[in-house]
Amino acid sequence: MIAIVRRQSGWLVRLALVILAVGLGAGGIGIAVDLALQALEHLAFGYVNGSLLEGARGAPPLRRLAALLAAGILGAVGWWALRRWAKPVVSVEQASAGISMPWFTAVTNAALQIGIVGLGASIGREAAPRELGALLADKVARAAGLSRREVGVLVACGAGAGLAAVYNVPFGGALFAVEVLLAEVSFAVLLPAFATSAIAASVARLVVPTDPMYALPPVGLTPQLVVWSILAGPVIGLGAAAFTNATRWASATRPKGADILWVMPALFAGVGAVAMVLPDVVGNGKAAAQTAFSATAPLVLVALLLVAKAATTLATIRAGAAGGTLTPSVAIGAMLGIALGTIVNGIAPGTSVAAFAFVGAAAFLASTMRAPMTGLILASEFTGTGPEMLVPAMLATAGALGVVHFLERTRLSDIP
Repeated sequence: MIAIVRRQSGWLVRLALVILAVGLGAGGIGIAVDLALQALEHLAFGYVNGSLLEGARGAPPLRRLAALLAAGILGAVGWWALRRWAKPVVSVEQASAGISMPWFTAVTNAALQIGIVGLGASIGREAAPRELGALLADKVARAAGLSRREVGVLVACGAGAGLAAVYNVPFGGALFAVEVLLAEVSFAVLLPAFATSAIAASVARLVVPTDPMYALPPVGLTPQLVVWSILAGPVIGLGAAAFTNATRWASATRPKGADILWVMPALFAGVGAVAMVLPDVVGNGKAAAQTAFSATAPLVLVALLLVAKAATTLATIRAGAAGGTLTPSVAIGAMLGIALGTIVNGIAPGTSVAAFAFVGAAAFLASTMRAPMTGLILASEFTGTGPEMLVPAMLATAGALGVVHFLERTRLSDIP
C-alpha cells in the first residue's frame, strides 16, 4: 500500500512539474513571438508608434509592395530548403496523437511563419506559438516519462497555452485544446488545459498587451439584432463553408518542390499590389478586423476589404506558406456581419454596426474551426464584449454550424 502511494505521489509531482514547465514555457514563447512580430512590423513598414494598421496606412505604397515581396522570397527559400532536406513537419494534431515532433523542423517552420507575417503576409500568426507550445510539451512530457496518453494531452495543452499567451486569451486557449484538439471533456483534460493556459497567459502579460485585441464602440442587445442573428446565421455558415473549402483547395494545390521558389514570390507580389491600394489587408487579419470593428468605415470599403482579405489569405496559402486562418476568419466574419447587418439597419435602424461585426466574427470563426464554444469565447476575449452579446452570437453560430454540418454530410455522401 505504501509503495502504491509513493508511486502515485511521484507521478503527481512529475505531472504537476510538467504542467508548470509547459505553462511557463508557453508564456515565454508568447512573449518571444509578440516581440519578434512587433520588431518585424516596425522594420517592414517604417513606423515607431501605433498599431500595424496605422503603420501600414502610413507607409508608402511601394514599401508595402517591397515588404510583401521580401516575405515571399524569405518564405520561398526557407520552406523549399526545409521541405527538401529536413524531416517532415509534424502537425499539432499528429503530435497529440503520439507522433514526436522533430525540434529543428518545428522551430524553423514556426520561425518562417513569424517572419512572413511580420513582413505583412496575409495569414494568421497563431499557428507558430501553437506549434512551439506543442513542441515544448512533447519534449518535456516525454523526458518526464509520462505515458503516451498523457503526452498527447499535454501536447494539446501546450498548443492551447501558446495560443492563450500570444493573444491573452486564457479561456479560449484552454477550450481550443479541449474542444478542437482533444474533443474530450474530462477532469484529466480540463485540469492541465486550464492550468497551462492560465499560467502561460499570466507570464505573457509581462509583455503582451492585456487590453482586448479589438476596440469596439458601445454595443447592446436589440430585438432587431436577435432576429437578424437567426436569419443571418445560415448565410454566415455558407460563407464559412465556402472559405473552408477554398483553403483546403489552396493547401492541396500549393507548389511542390522547387516551384515554390517562383510561385511564392509571385503570389506575394500580387498580395503586395493589393496592399498598395488597401493597406488594411497586410498581416494576420488584425488590421482588417479593426477597420470592421471600429464601425466607421464606409460599406463600400468594408465590402472591398471582405473580398480582398479572403483573396489575399487564399493566395498566401496557395503560395505554399504555413500558418493559421484564425484571425483572418475573425476579420472576414466581422466584415460579412456588417454587410448583412446593413440590410437590417436600413429597414429597422437602431443596432450598432459593431454588434453585427461581433456576431458575424463569432459565428464565422466558430464555423471555420468547427468549434462553437472555442469560437464564441475567442471572439468575446478578442473584443472584451460582455455575456449579453453571446445570446445573438450563439443563435447565429447555431444556424451557421447547422448549414456547415449539412453541407459536410452532403459532400461526404457524394463520395463513392
